[in-house]
Amino acid sequence: MHGTKNLTKGPITRQLFNLAIPIMGTSFIQMAYSITDMAWVGRLGSESVAAVGAVGILTWMTNSIALLNKIGAEVSVGQSIGAQNQKDARLYASHNLTIALILSICWGLLLFVFANPIVDIYKLETPIATKAVEYLQIISTAFPFIFLTYAFTGIYYAAGLSKVPFYISGTGLVMNMILDPLFIFGLGWGTAGAAWATWLSEGIVVVLFIYQLKKRGKLLGGFPFFTKLKSKYAKRIFQLGLPVAALNTFFAIINLFMARTASTYGGHIGLMTLTAGGQLEAIAWNTSQGFSMSLSAFVAQNYAAKCKERVMSAYYTTMKMTTTLGILCTFLFVFYGSEIFSLIVPEQAAYEAGGIFLRIDGYSMIFMMLEITTQGIFYGTGRTMPPAIISITFNTLRVPIAIGLTAIGFGVAGVWWAISISSMLKGIVAFIWFRILQKRIL
Repeated sequence: MHGTKNLTKGPITRQLFNLAIPIMGTSFIQMAYSITDMAWVGRLGSESVAAVGAVGILTWMTNSIALLNKIGAEVSVGQSIGAQNQKDARLYASHNLTIALILSICWGLLLFVFANPIVDIYKLETPIATKAVEYLQIISTAFPFIFLTYAFTGIYYAAGLSKVPFYISGTGLVMNMILDPLFIFGLGWGTAGAAWATWLSEGIVVVLFIYQLKKRGKLLGGFPFFTKLKSKYAKRIFQLGLPVAALNTFFAIINLFMARTASTYGGHIGLMTLTAGGQLEAIAWNTSQGFSMSLSAFVAQNYAAKCKERVMSAYYTTMKMTTTLGILCTFLFVFYGSEIFSLIVPEQAAYEAGGIFLRIDGYSMIFMMLEITTQGIFYGTGRTMPPAIISITFNTLRVPIAIGLTAIGFGVAGVWWAISISSMLKGIVAFIWFRILQKRIL
């Protein structure tokens, strides 16, 4: 088929790498916003990192809700293009943008108005809570930019033009990297400066998308960004995007409970450790996720073409690559956790606590790679239910495990062990589940 890649022939390792690199690049750009903020704010101290980290979990929830229109646009616009129905493609594009704007205003207004009671969930000291509230209220006014960016990205992905969002998002990231130190230290705005840097960067991204669509090339022959909603199109978008958005929002809520527990037993250092440590873990997670998604695409084609040997060969090849990555991460986290954490927060109490988190989390790295790689072959063969059941079950179990371990004397380390143990269990169960189904699938 014109414009597509045939993955049923050719060198497996090279094809997996070629698929994985762009996926990882896009993921790292999205993740780098948070890491950039965290790294610069870390120079202000652990209290500022805790304030930004508290809001970071709410931003994760925001991004999860915004997935509704990213997925909704990818599928609804993509299917309309595939069916040669340009009118529907334009209508779905307009509806996705309109719904994204409405949702973002409602969600942003909710967090802005109730910023104080929301931040109170963490039980932070008053000065830290004040910083968190200020940061949240600034960021919440940028939610329309975030939601619209997700919708624009979904529309471009549907059209097969993935490079446009990559370059535009990359430009926003570079702007954020420039503005962060300028606003935080140059203008002396502190944590509020990090929020305003993100606000402007997200705004620039939306402006670039609008410019690209209006001036550079009229995608889908041109379409209005906002329209009066029709139930037929709106309902379809919610049917497509809501399950994914709901699942990701659920995981964000689980993390919110974990953050509350970490804050209760470890104070602002506990919250800071969880949020900053999570960003460092995300580097390994995003890398393995890139290989998993490339495996999924590779398996999908070869499974449909009944090239069963290539499917298993790709699985084992990917497993070797991700296991190597897992061993490297385990080594770095277990033996050099404090040194790595100090790159984000150079405060002794902070990086010592962070070192403990990374050491405990490091024990589960290989199992995390096992889970994510196996997830890729499940998705590629059309079995999406097992990974969902595993994720929901063991992520939910983190809360009672954390509460139980902290109650019997583990302190805040009980939260770290809950994360590590659940990751180990997810990897083991995913691998066993696949082995049980392997003969039936392949």
